[in-house]
Amino acid sequence: MTGTFVGLVAAGAGAVVLVARHFQHPAPLVLGCTATADDVGWPLTPDQADNAATITAVTVRRGLPARAATVALATAQQESKLRNIEYGDRDSLGLFQQRPSQGWGTDAQILDPVHATGEFLDHLVQVPDWQKLEITVAAQRVQRSAYPQAYAIHEASARAWASGLTGWTPAGVTCTLAAIDGAAPADGSEPLTADDVADRLDQDYGTLPHTVDTAARTVTVDARPLGSSSAADARAAWSVASWAVATASAQDVVRVDVDGQSWVRGQEGWHTADDDGSAAADPGAGRVRITVAH
Repeated sequence: MTGTFVGLVAAGAGAVVLVARHFQHPAPLVLGCTATADDVGWPLTPDQADNAATITAVTVRRGLPARAATVALATAQQESKLRNIEYGDRDSLGLFQQRPSQGWGTDAQILDPVHATGEFLDHLVQVPDWQKLEITVAAQRVQRSAYPQAYAIHEASARAWASGLTGWTPAGVTCTLAAIDGAAPADGSEPLTADDVADRLDQDYGTLPHTVDTAARTVTVDARPLGSSSAADARAAWSVASWAVATASAQDVVRVDVDGQSWVRGQEGWHTADDDGSAAADPGAGRVRITVAH
């Protein structure tokens, strides 16, 4: 925002000069998350991005291709707008609007995003030639919706998010979030810690080697078990890093470092990390450092 102040300044020979002074104020941050592909950004709210991160992490954990994540994300966007809702048509629940009466699990299981995603993927991989089908057709084979073409509406967004969250598009996922001052939560609840982030990581990706430094408030993750080559290791690291950014709002993450790049809460986008031997230094090939506020 630009403000203008007009004042009177005395000049020589009794002249009066109008002076305009412009005060530059930084534009407020637009809070939210975005996946970018082919120079097009696809926005989600932080809670939607959090769910997208879990869906994709479960896909990566199972060793499935990014296309599986695309199908799953397009489905969840259509069925629930990527929100873990506790209502739906008849007894439908959760991200994928799965029904307990149809064998998808108990109410509690379906409302667990990890379980719900696993059930969806179990059904998807049983569809003959699912990888060759159009995204909306593959989704419909699992969901059997009354609106079989509706999933196609979300295909471009789902592809962008799947590509970023699987690591195929490095730095493709970013969130712009308000800074955290480090104070305890105002509601009196316990602040989330690095141990909590490590627990969530295990839930979403399965057990990955990691080190928690309580004093530094960091979790350093070795993502290489998800890969099988140098290129795959790099993708795995970017997958975990993008997951950390997409879940940052819920987990009080303030910084993510990977592959010479850093995401910092309160700033926009990814930046080249400072390789000065501090906590900002690169964590190493195939590794990710996640820093929390508390």
